Amino acid sequence: MSDYFGKDVFKLGFGLMRLPKLADGKTIDVPQVCTMVDMFIKAGGTYFDTAYVYDNGGSEKAIKEALVDRYPRESYTLATKVNAWLNCKDERAAKQQFYTSLERTGAGYFDYYLIHAIQPENYNLYDDYHLWDYVKEQKARGLIKHWGFSFHADPDLLDKLLTIHPDIDFVQLQINYADWENPGVASHKCYDIARKHGVSIVVMEPVKGGALAKPISEIEKIFKEADPDASCASWAIRYVASMDGIITVLSGMSNIGQMEDNLSYMKDFKPLSPTEQEVIKKAQAALEHDKSIPCTACHYCTGGCPQNIPIPEIFAVRNDEDRHKSWDGGKRKYVVAVVNRGKASDCIECGQCEGACPQHLPIIELLKKCRNME
Repeated sequence: MSDYFGKDVFKLGFGLMRLPKLADGKTIDVPQVCTMVDMFIKAGGTYFDTAYVYDNGGSEKAIKEALVDRYPRESYTLATKVNAWLNCKDERAAKQQFYTSLERTGAGYFDYYLIHAIQPENYNLYDDYHLWDYVKEQKARGLIKHWGFSFHADPDLLDKLLTIHPDIDFVQLQINYADWENPGVASHKCYDIARKHGVSIVVMEPVKGGALAKPISEIEKIFKEADPDASCASWAIRYVASMDGIITVLSGMSNIGQMEDNLSYMKDFKPLSPTEQEVIKKAQAALEHDKSIPCTACHYCTGGCPQNIPIPEIFAVRNDEDRHKSWDGGKRKYVVAVVNRGKASDCIECGQCEGACPQHLPIIELLKKCRNME
C-alpha cells in the first residue's frame, strides 16, 4: 500500500451510532459500552466516531462516561460532526453544535471533526451558514486536529467539493461490496475520486446497516463454503479495510458479541487474499437475487416525520417477511413495530423523509408496498 494520512491507524473504528440500549429501548446501556470500549482499546483500537445528532446527543454523553472519563486523552482519538439540516434552525444553532459537543464529551478537543451527511439537497446550507470556514477556524485554534466531511451524494459533487476544499484532511464515504457498483451510492466512483485528490478515507456502512452481516441465503452460502468459521460481517469489513487509502473502517457495534466478532479478525488484520477477493466477486454477483429494501436504519427520515411513522422498523419487518415468510404475512411483527406510532398508510407524502434519506430511497412508494401488512 502507498503512504497516506492515517495509514497506521487501527483499521477497525468504533462507530457510536447504534450503541446498546437498556430494556426500555431508549436509554443507552453505558456499563455495556464501557466493557466494549475496554475490549476495543485492549485490542489496539483508537478511533471512536460519534455525532451531535446521534441518539439526540446520547451517544456523545455516553462516550464521555465510557471513554473520556476513564482513559488518558492521548490514548484514543475522537471524531464528531456538525449537522446543518437535521433539526437545525439557523447558522447560530449550527455553530453552537461544536461547543455543545465539546461540553457533552468533555474531550477538550476533537481529533477528527466532520461536516455531516452532505447530500444534494443540503450541501448549500453548509455554505450559507459559513461552516467550512468555521471548522477551519476551530482547527486554527487547536480545538480540531483534522477535519473532513461525510458524504452521501453523487461523484460529481464529491469531485467539486474536494476541488473547492483542497486542504481537507479526510472524507468519510459509504463503501461496501454491495454498493461498490450501485449507481445510487457509487462507492467505486467516489473512492476513485477521493484517491485522485490524494484524500484519505474513513469508511462508513461497511455492512450496510447490518444487512451484510445477515445477507440473503445465496451469499451466506458462498461465504460459508469459503470459510465456515468466518462471519459474514468479517468478509464485508475486511473487504473495505483491504483497500489503499483507508484510515479506518467504522462498525456501529451494538453489543459485546459484535465487538468480539469484529476484533477476532481485525486485531491482527490481514488484507483479503486474491482467492478471497474472488469470493467477494461471487457474492456481488449473487446480489441480483436480493430484493430487500436497502435501508440502513439511520433514522434521519423519522426526525421530522409529521405522522411519527417508524420507517426503518417497518422496512425491517418487510425485509424479514420477504426472506422468511410467516403464517400471517408479517402482520403480527408489523403491529409490534408501529405500536403507538404511525402506520405506513398514515403517510401524507410530504417528502420530508426522502429529502433526509442518505440512501436516496423512494420511501413514499416503499411505504405503499408495506401497507399489506396492516
